[in-house]
Amino acid sequence: MSRKLYGRYIVSDTEICHGKPTFRGTRIMVADVLEQVADGLAWETIIEEWRGSITKEAIAEAVSLSRQAFLEHVDKYVLEPSAA
Repeated sequence: MSRKLYGRYIVSDTEICHGKPTFRGTRIMVADVLEQVADGLAWETIIEEWRGSITKEAIAEAVSLSRQAFLEHVDKYVLEPSAA
């Protein structure tokens, strides 16, 4: 078993959801919640949809880690080179 902790609320474990990052103590995949955030759902609605299994703090951590990952890998997302 290989387990990695990414913050207070996010973990990956090879035994849970094929090792995809989930919210600690749940089988809720971080990617699913980030998709809901991207779709514009209110965080309160997201929490309700997951029956209170995640918190605002957990969502905030996921968004913050996503921001960090994006900034570290932004060049991978370039669609067209800019005309300099």
